[in-house]
Amino acid sequence: MRLLAIAVTLVLAACATDRPAPEPIVRTVEVKVPVQVPCRPELGEEPAYPDTDEALAMAPDIFVGVQLLKSGRGLRIQRDREKTAALAGCAGAP
Repeated sequence: MRLLAIAVTLVLAACATDRPAPEPIVRTVEVKVPVQVPCRPELGEEPAYPDTDEALAMAPDIFVGVQLLKSGRGLRIQRDREKTAALAGCAGAP
């Protein structure tokens, strides 16, 4: 019993010592996390296509009408290329 009392006293005495607590280590760590960003490319205004229903109805003959259709198709093809390039840039296409 005496040995137990001495052991308890030593354990309590060991806990009561004045050892300074170690200083906390403060570190700044930079973490890079990918964040999704909406892609909104600037395409500008939609062009005024010359092959509207009114313009085709007012065409004096079939040849002028076909010229209007061809020029409208050329504008649409160019606009489609611009949109495709912009969307490929947003998707990160290789």
